Amino acid sequence: MLGIDTRSAKAAWTVFLLVAVLYLLYTVRVTLLVVVLSIFFAYLVYPLVRIVERYKPRLIPRAAIVAIVFLFLIALAVVSGAMFGSRIGDEAARLSQDLPKLLDVAKVSERIPLPRFLEPKRQKMVAFVMEQVQAGASQAVPFAQRLGVGVLHIASNLIYLILIPVLSFMLIKEGPAMRQNFLMLFERQQSKLWGRIAGDLDLLLAGFVRALLLLSLATFISYSAALSLMGAPYALLLGGTAALLEFIPFVGPLAAIGVLLVVLGFAGFEHLLWVFFFILAYRGLQDYVLAPYLMSEGVEVAPLLIIIGLLAGDQIAGIAGIFLSVPVIAAIRIVFMRVREAYTAKTGAPVPSPVDSGANSEPR
Repeated sequence: MLGIDTRSAKAAWTVFLLVAVLYLLYTVRVTLLVVVLSIFFAYLVYPLVRIVERYKPRLIPRAAIVAIVFLFLIALAVVSGAMFGSRIGDEAARLSQDLPKLLDVAKVSERIPLPRFLEPKRQKMVAFVMEQVQAGASQAVPFAQRLGVGVLHIASNLIYLILIPVLSFMLIKEGPAMRQNFLMLFERQQSKLWGRIAGDLDLLLAGFVRALLLLSLATFISYSAALSLMGAPYALLLGGTAALLEFIPFVGPLAAIGVLLVVLGFAGFEHLLWVFFFILAYRGLQDYVLAPYLMSEGVEVAPLLIIIGLLAGDQIAGIAGIFLSVPVIAAIRIVFMRVREAYTAKTGAPVPSPVDSGANSEPR
């Protein structure tokens, strides 16, 4: 009709809708990030809700159980802040006061500890470092300005710290009904497919979020305890910084190592080499034992895809994009696997052999 190809028109309309949806998601990316963080927080709280529900009387509604769990977590956060927050705040204040003295160019070369075999090379090494510092000074100022703007932007959005728990409360309370209503939008066969996908994504996100929390706690305890036993300054502050950076895949742990070594080196800590050996031992234990064990719940992504996802996430959404890159790639993988399984079951076509041995395994 009128010389318009129906198939081409449908394809063009599909592409237009896809581009429009992507543009809409990019426009509301801040709101979307808040929703995603609320979902992650809900996955942290939900196991406690299930434990309490097992022993609750039948007359108590689900909303009351969720409220009790949230009140318990608020009380736990207050107690933890009273135990560690004041000391970390004192160490941060002391570091800010000592920072001008630590950055004194005239004395910093004498204060940084070096092994004995490197002492004859101290002056050359210090001269090289000073040249690099002076060369990068022009770039440091714009970076500091951007960092300050980012900090002010975060401080102006502190309302999200209240909004995220509220949204998490509503998600836990209404989660089962929302999932049921979503599946009712599809036909019976498609409903089964999306039900399996929803179940796999549920296992994926639950395992990912809990693994990040446990890895962060392990980092805080290990770093703080080891630095305290070695007599290092700012032990709790550096341990807390490393724990927070643990939530950023790949880049965060490297940044934590750099911050820790630089602060202790400028502070003149004598056992810096032992700190370095401890970091190597701990990263080996976490990266090859703890992380693979905790991330085994469906988070099976090839290292190459992780690196590509980190780079793409940084360009799209900065720190938030880096944080979300791994679960997004894992979720896309799950959807692809389930759709492929449904297609092969419908057509009877053979399933192509996967590249890696774990790509054809069912998420647990």
